[in-house]
Amino acid sequence: MTHRSRIGVVCIDCETDDLGPATEFWSALLGMEGAVDPDGKYAQFDGHAGYPKVLLQKVEHPPRVHLDIETDDMEAECARLKGLGATEVARIRSWIVMEAPTGHRFCLVGPQGDDWPGDAREME
Repeated sequence: MTHRSRIGVVCIDCETDDLGPATEFWSALLGMEGAVDPDGKYAQFDGHAGYPKVLLQKVEHPPRVHLDIETDDMEAECARLKGLGATEVARIRSWIVMEAPTGHRFCLVGPQGDDWPGDAREME
């Protein structure tokens, strides 16, 4: 059985109590207006067309950048990636945190793009 998968979000993890200054910086860098959501956990940028999207996320670990991989079958994609050498790190809310053999972390998430499946590729 096949499923679809694509990079949906480039997530910039910010170790901070206030995303405001980070949003100002990344807004200027990207040339897009950014806004922090009401709970202060994420910032999104207006004017972004296409995918992947860029998102800031407030975290409690050292800053890093990670990818969110959109898929219409998270269990199948998790199994496929484990077969390629990735490891499952954690399940948080509705996503699965994975780690590539290179040590890079990424998340498997359900479809989030308004153009889904867009350019998502079929996987087996």
